[in-house]
Amino acid sequence: MLTEKRVRVLVVDDSMMARNLITKGLSVHPKIEVVGYAINTLDAKRKIPLLNPDVITMDVEMPGQSGIDFLKEYLPTHPIPVVLCSSLDLRVFDALNAGAVDFVRKPLSSSENDAFLTVLIQKILAASMANVRPLASKTAPAAQSTLPAGTLRSSPLLDNVIIGLGASTGGTEATLEVMKRLPEDIPGMIIVQHMPPGFTKMYAERLNRLCRMEVREAKNGDEIHRGLALVAPADYQCRVVRIGNRYTLSCTSGNKVSGHRPSVDALFQSMAEVVRCRMVGIIMTGMGQDGAAGLLAMRQRGAYTIGQDKESSVVYGMPMVAHDIGAVCVQSSCSNIANVLVRHLNALR
Repeated sequence: MLTEKRVRVLVVDDSMMARNLITKGLSVHPKIEVVGYAINTLDAKRKIPLLNPDVITMDVEMPGQSGIDFLKEYLPTHPIPVVLCSSLDLRVFDALNAGAVDFVRKPLSSSENDAFLTVLIQKILAASMANVRPLASKTAPAAQSTLPAGTLRSSPLLDNVIIGLGASTGGTEATLEVMKRLPEDIPGMIIVQHMPPGFTKMYAERLNRLCRMEVREAKNGDEIHRGLALVAPADYQCRVVRIGNRYTLSCTSGNKVSGHRPSVDALFQSMAEVVRCRMVGIIMTGMGQDGAAGLLAMRQRGAYTIGQDKESSVVYGMPMVAHDIGAVCVQSSCSNIANVLVRHLNALR
């Protein structure tokens, strides 16, 4: 009888304590095999060809060559899924930009070890199915990929549109690819990205620096309006609330929905229930099915819905489920979603 192939993992970390925690924690999982560890990136380069891992876990900050420099040097010619294990560090987003698939925040105390390992295992299993492509092609079309998707017509109708966007694994960079091409006067947006506490504020600040519209981490009671994109804060559920003709955002520490807090389904379901103006739902790369049911509810209430296609998704899970249940009006590549959205908005009458 054939046994299920286990995911082969190489642990790269200069801290013996971190290596022992990760190695022992992963080794007890029936679907994971830890094939070895490396104490730095030079050690990793020697061991990868010998051990042939399916996934690498890697610290960001290490003596000598950093994890970021390793990713920039190694991934263009040796694409392999990398899950970062890092402290609360803005450089995590530089590493994601360099090709890492996902990240997990290192525990601050031993009381957080079990929760850390649970999340890390989920991320590793998702990364083992990731569509990791060589990054060398990024250099040539980089200028083209940042071109704006076009301008929006000056219509008061666009003041009464709400856009929801949800993503998970691979979503930090995919969402940025969409957002940086949208005009500054885009209708009000809410973004749900599965991310640990502490990182959503840094992510919103990064988007704000790189995109044309204002982007910030959402707070309970924030009003949704044109030219503003709100990022759902980690560990809170974000739902749209209607107050007369105004729409605000509720951020509460409620139960997980579809296994997540924040949950894309929680946002999309709230939009389907309370939004009475035009709305758009966008579902992007991610493991599992969070957001699919909510997107279907939005479409059934007349929303225009966009799903990222398989070829451009790091993990074609959430958008696949949404497509398969009929929740998606149109599928598009990550680099073209902004164009699809702007064309739709300009066609509204």
